[in-house]
Amino acid sequence: MVDVNKNKTAIWVITPNGTKLAEMLSRDLTESDVYISRKIAPTQIGHLRFENLSEALNQKFKRYSGHIFIMSTGIVVRVIAPLINNKLEDPAVVVVDDQANHAISLLSGHLGGANALTQKVANIIGADPVITTATDVNRLPAIDVLAKEMNLLIENPGAIKTVNMALLKGEKIFIHDPFRFLASSLPNIESFTYGATTKHLKKYGRANEFEGVPGIYVDDVIVDLPPEVLVLRPASLVAGIGCNRNTAMEEMKALLEDVLATHHLALSCLTSLASIDVKSDESGLLSLSENLNLPLIFYSRPELNQVKEIKNPSIVVEKHVGVKSVCEASAILTARGGALIVPKQLTKNVTIAIARINFLSSE
Repeated sequence: MVDVNKNKTAIWVITPNGTKLAEMLSRDLTESDVYISRKIAPTQIGHLRFENLSEALNQKFKRYSGHIFIMSTGIVVRVIAPLINNKLEDPAVVVVDDQANHAISLLSGHLGGANALTQKVANIIGADPVITTATDVNRLPAIDVLAKEMNLLIENPGAIKTVNMALLKGEKIFIHDPFRFLASSLPNIESFTYGATTKHLKKYGRANEFEGVPGIYVDDVIVDLPPEVLVLRPASLVAGIGCNRNTAMEEMKALLEDVLATHHLALSCLTSLASIDVKSDESGLLSLSENLNLPLIFYSRPELNQVKEIKNPSIVVEKHVGVKSVCEASAILTARGGALIVPKQLTKNVTIAIARINFLSSE
């Protein structure tokens, strides 16, 4: 397995004076690794060394959340150019000159956090921060930054520039945000509710109004939207799962995907799985959690039996397990007072229910 240091910063040095700056930075940036060229420090203790910058970056670029290069911007542009993918995946890149005059946010200023890292680096070494993203220099919110702060998954990053440009121009932005993640953070917005399809919009005479204009859709429901609308997915859904002993992971996953698709719910909004604690050693359930990279939460019989909002209690389950419900009760508990939006669905060996977290609750 590749060691990925996703919460760490790499500092790259190719000059003697750069080594001094790297020492200053590493003392304050405790989660950092310093890489020094062997040409200037062949045996320096406490830091990592590299022979060739391009070759080293080919191996390390994606393994860090951020990179600080103490060297010229031209060198950095040439060495990282073949490694750049997209703004959702690229790490932050900050360039510092050898005399600590400037700290430049070069790549992934918003989502990657390069702008914030640049400010931090500038404060440590006394440099002038250089940030060129339009929303920042105009002191306006950037939708990709707001999405990251609110833990909203960006489904179609190509629409980011449309929304940010509208912010820069002061244009009206239509927003569907029933959970109110962004409503108080953006200027000049008009709230509305999208229909399930474009046909639905046309039925009410609204489709033309939304086509060709910037919009933001924040929801876990899958709908047909114009390409100008930025789709942001909240971590809002939980799946309660019950199963017979030794049920294969594939059967569980197939039912889960079918339930979500049938009810037009985004898989990317699923934030956790839940079940009864007697299934804590169920291999299929554990494999599903690992496959989907989602936490698996278990509840005891007393905890499950305290849930009153059960829609489909089971006499058989109560007889054999001691609870009236596993999937519905565990979903409701995990949603922290949220609503059961998909009651128990089942195959021969699996039951699944979906609940939505109530973000508007005062609890």
